[in-house]
Amino acid sequence: MRKYEVLYIIHPGVDENGIKETIEHYNNVLTNNGAEIEKVEEMGKRRLAYEINDLKDGYYVVVYTKADAEATNEFDRLVKMDDNVIRHIVVKDED
Repeated sequence: MRKYEVLYIIHPGVDENGIKETIEHYNNVLTNNGAEIEKVEEMGKRRLAYEINDLKDGYYVVVYTKADAEATNEFDRLVKMDDNVIRHIVVKDED
């Protein structure tokens, strides 16, 4: 298993319950596919570097995990279909 840093930005229009449900859902997607979550860092609502679909803010979440490609691929597949997530990136950690 490799270490990954997963960042995703949740749409600013999602309420607190929706944010918690989204974070739980994607944590479950990773763990159900064999990943070990080391740390979930909710950075909160922040200004975007540039507008995305006329949005200026987003709720940032960073997940540090140990996973196989299967888990990150499934996360990537599901997050692309979710309208509540406006951007995401999965980066392999070189530590």
